[in-house]
Order: sequence, then C-alpha cells, then structure tokens
Amino acid sequence: MGVSLRTLIYIPIMHTHTDMGELGDSVQRVTVQKLGVKAWRHKMRAIEQMWAQIERVVEAIRLHYGRVHLYQDGLPICGREDEIVRQLADRGSRNHRLLLRLIEKGATLMGTESGDLLLEEYERVKLSAGATSRSRMKSPRSDGKDPDDTLLQRRDRFIAHRINTTLQPGETGILFLGMLHNLEHLLDQDIQIICPISHPDQPGGKSNG
Repeated sequence: MGVSLRTLIYIPIMHTHTDMGELGDSVQRVTVQKLGVKAWRHKMRAIEQMWAQIERVVEAIRLHYGRVHLYQDGLPICGREDEIVRQLADRGSRNHRLLLRLIEKGATLMGTESGDLLLEEYERVKLSAGATSRSRMKSPRSDGKDPDDTLLQRRDRFIAHRINTTLQPGETGILFLGMLHNLEHLLDQDIQIICPISHPDQPGGKSNG
C-alpha cells in the first residue's frame, strides 16, 4: 500500500433505540402506531443482526490502529467526543461499544459532524415524531436556501470536508454512517473507499481509487 494513499472503510449502519437517546421513545411510539408492534420488533431484530455482522467484520480487519481515525454519524465536533461515546456505550449502544474497542486498540476518535446541523436534525425529528407543536416548525425556505439543498446533503458535505481535511496520507479512516447518506462524490479523489459490508443498494463492496 503506497505511503501517499488515504483509505476510508465505509460501514453502513442503522441506529438502534439506544443510539437515538431521548428521541428513541418518540420514534418507537410513532413507528408502532403506523406499523404495529410486530413490525417494530422485526425491525429491532434486523438491526441487532446487522450490528452482529458489523462487529464480526470490523474486528476481523487487520490495521495499524495508530494510523486509524474513527468517524461516527451523529458525533459532533465539540471537545467531548470521548465522553459522548462512553456515555452511549454505557447505555448499551453496540455502535459506541465497538468504537471503544477500536479506541483501546489505538484508533483515534474524530468529531465528525457540525453541532448546529445535528441540532437542526434533532428539532426536525422531534417535530416529525409529534414531540413539539406544529406551530414551531420552520418554513422550508426560511433560511434562504434552495429547497433541494436538504439538511442531509449539508450534513454530507460537512462530513466529507471533515474527512478530506483530517485524514492524512498513509492513514485509514473507518466511517460509521447511516444508509441514507452519500459521500462518495464529495470525497477527494485520492481517498480509496472500501466497503467490506454490502449496502442494500449495492450488490457488493467496492473501492474508489
């Protein structure tokens, strides 16, 4: 592997009830109302099976962890990244427990997202889950942005910029990112993308040199 190569291992994830924190109960309530208890339980079993696969695959990857950066969906750049991960791991998050195991191997945890964008996402999820009054909802055009310039796209651009500017030559990043995100077209061309776990929309892993 060339010294100048930057590698990003992309792990598509789904968030567990624990990962969603206080929003978890609201999301569960709305999902059960729409789909029923049986569908909710089926979804939770599927997520647990997915995380069992992720754990097997990630922990089998042989890396020089002193040159590994961990990027995590939903983890803001705030100076309290380690504390946040440990708190969620203590609450039972398999995602964050896995991060801790990788940190113990020598990997470096990176704040990954904009706190402001995550707060905006949090408020939108609260509204969609019926947790706040509809009267507080913003107009889609109130911030002056094009309606096609979605919050998810802004988060994707921020995450990609964070990776582009912090992942150095000879280093490997492991990115745990929700399946709705799409960073491929936003990452620098010299970053090789490796997908050891197939995304539902793809027949298999791929790489981009």
